[in-house]
Amino acid sequence: MPADAEVEPGSLLVAAPTMFDPNFRRTVVFVIDHRQEGTLGVVLNRPSEVPVDDVLPSWGRHVVEPQSVFVGGPVEKKTALCLAALRAGETAAKVPGLIGVRGPVALVDLDADPDLLVPKVRGLRVFAGYAGWDSGQLAGEIERGDWLIVPALPSDVLATPDRDLWGQVLRRQGVPTALLATHPGDLQRN
Repeated sequence: MPADAEVEPGSLLVAAPTMFDPNFRRTVVFVIDHRQEGTLGVVLNRPSEVPVDDVLPSWGRHVVEPQSVFVGGPVEKKTALCLAALRAGETAAKVPGLIGVRGPVALVDLDADPDLLVPKVRGLRVFAGYAGWDSGQLAGEIERGDWLIVPALPSDVLATPDRDLWGQVLRRQGVPTALLATHPGDLQRN
């Protein structure tokens, strides 16, 4: 069984404390698509200083706080992706402009009319770029111990930067995984 067999759309890839790649250190990646050809996701806990209003004026007032673009990953940084958490009772299949990912989380077509979508969602978040893996690449990183695969909550997609999403996601996994949340990051400062 490949190391990435548990990865599926709507799951989280949580960077192991030993992940030192600056693009992914202490990150939480929401998986949007995973198939044999590769995997696509966005980093949930990397806000930028750029207001959404500056790059997508029609969407700026509709995104959740801090209303800035989040750095979705190191690939195609000029490409914008938007995720939505739907309100109870709504499904992506019934809302034009949404593509279901898993449960109440959907990918938003940024060419759609935001005023039609906003009443159907609890919140929206815009990402610049994405994290992508070619066929077999993610499995190799998981096998090496770079990533933990855990279930996502819809609230993870809308988490504010003042929360330590990385630590919070690890802590809710139970022992022994929860203990990783206490990792100091820099062992020389321990």
